[in-house]
Amino acid sequence: MVMLALIPYLGLSSALGPLTPIIAKQLHMSLQTMSLSSGLANAAYAVGTVLAVQFAQHLPQRRMLIAYAALLVLGSVLAAAAQNPGMYIAGHIVQGLCTSLLLIAAVPPLAIGYPADKLRTTAMIMNVCIFGAVALGPTIGGWQANAGGWRPLFWIVAAITLAALVLSVLTFEDAPPADPDSPRDLPAIALAAVGCSAAFFGASQLLTHSFLDVVTIVPLLGGLATIVVLIVYQYRAKRPLLTIRPMLSSTIPVAGIVVALFAAAASVSATALTMAALAGHYNPLHLGLLYLPEVAGAAITAVLLGVVFNKRAIHYLPLFGMASLAAGIAVFHIEVPSSQTLTLIGSGLTGIGLGATVAPALFVAGFSLPSANLQRVFAIVELMRAVAAFMIAPIFAHFAVTVGGSLDAGTGIALWIGFGLAIGGAVIGVVIYALGGARPQTPDIDRFLAGEAPAWYSPPLLARVHPRVAAGRAVTESAD
Repeated sequence: MVMLALIPYLGLSSALGPLTPIIAKQLHMSLQTMSLSSGLANAAYAVGTVLAVQFAQHLPQRRMLIAYAALLVLGSVLAAAAQNPGMYIAGHIVQGLCTSLLLIAAVPPLAIGYPADKLRTTAMIMNVCIFGAVALGPTIGGWQANAGGWRPLFWIVAAITLAALVLSVLTFEDAPPADPDSPRDLPAIALAAVGCSAAFFGASQLLTHSFLDVVTIVPLLGGLATIVVLIVYQYRAKRPLLTIRPMLSSTIPVAGIVVALFAAAASVSATALTMAALAGHYNPLHLGLLYLPEVAGAAITAVLLGVVFNKRAIHYLPLFGMASLAAGIAVFHIEVPSSQTLTLIGSGLTGIGLGATVAPALFVAGFSLPSANLQRVFAIVELMRAVAAFMIAPIFAHFAVTVGGSLDAGTGIALWIGFGLAIGGAVIGVVIYALGGARPQTPDIDRFLAGEAPAWYSPPLLARVHPRVAAGRAVTESAD
C-alpha cells in the first residue's frame, strides 16, 4: 500500500522531462507555465511533510491515511483528464501534497510496526521501489513521448493510486491521534507554506528569467530565508512540532542530514543536466534507455542496505554512496555530451550513489533518536531533501545554459560543481563524526523498536571541540 501511494508522483516527476513539450502544446500552456506547475507541485510536496506531522498529532491517523489516498486519486484523475491548464496544475499540486502526506503518515508506522527481523526487508523493498521508480522515470517518459502522448501514463498513475486507496481501506485498523494535547503550531505551518511556495516559485522562473531578475531572486532568497526562520523557530520552541533541537544538537543525525542534502543536490547535475545535453542527439526513448542502469543501481544498493542494515557497516554505506555518485559525475564529465558507453556507466554509478546515500542516511539519523520521533525525523529530512533536490534542478539547468558560452560548456562547469558537492558532503560528514567523537556502532534494533532508547548513542554535536558546552547540553536535554 505504501509503495503504491509513493511511487506514482516520484516516478512521474522524473518522467516529465520529455513529456513537457507535449503536455504544454495540447493544453495550450507555455513552457514557463509548465515549469511553474512542477515548482508548485514540488513546493506542495515539501509543505506536506510538515502538515502530515501536525495532522497526526490531533486527528485519527489511519482515517487520515484513507483521506490522503482518496485525495491523491482525485488529484491524479484531475491531472489525467485535464482539459485546460487550471485542471492540470491543480491536479499535479494535489499529487505532490498527498504524496508527502502519505509518506510521513504511512512510512514510519510501517517501519516500526513489524518485529526487528522484518524491518530490514521493509527497508530493502522501500529503497528499491522508491529509487527504482525515480530511476525508471526517464525511460517511461521517453517511451510515452515516443508515442506522441501523455495521458496514458497519467491514467496508469491514477490507476496505481486507486489501488493504493483500496489497499489502505482493506488494511484499515483505527489508530488514535499521536498527541491530542500538543499545541497546534500554525506559525510553523505558515512558515513552511510561505517559504517553500516562494522558493520554488522563484526557482521555476529561471526558465525564462535571469537569476538576478526581481521575479526570481526575491522569492527565491526570501523563501529560503523563511525556511531558515522555520528551522530556528522550531529549534527554540518549548513544544515544537518538529524535533529540530534533538537532531541538530546531536552528531550522527546532523551528519546524516548533511549527506542526504548534498547527495540530493549533487545527483541533479548527474542526471538532469546530462540528459539535457544529450536531448538533441537521441529520441526520447533511446535517451531514456541510456539511463536505465540507474534502476540496476537502485537494486544493488537495496541489497547492500539489507546486508549492512543491522551492522556497524551501515554508517559506511552513505560514504560509499557519495564516492559512487562522485565517480558517476566524473564519468559524465569525461565527454560532454557523453557517449552512449559513458552514459551507461555514469548512470549506473549515479544510481548506486543515490540509492546508497539518501535512504541509509535517513535511517542513520532515525536510529539516533527514540522510535517515537521517527515520524518527525522523516518529516525534517524530507523537507530539507525536497528543497535541496527539487529546487536545485532548475538552478543548475539555468546555470548550464547561461555560463560558459554554450550548453555543453555550462553543463561541464555544473558537473564540476556537482562533483564538488558529492566529495564535500562526504568530507563534511566524516568531519562532523570526528568533531563529535562519534563512532560507527551496531544498531540495537530491538531496543529501538521497543521505544526504550535510540538504536545507538550519538554524542552531542562538536563534543570534542567544546566538551563543557556539550556536557551541559546533554544534561539539559536529559532533563527535558
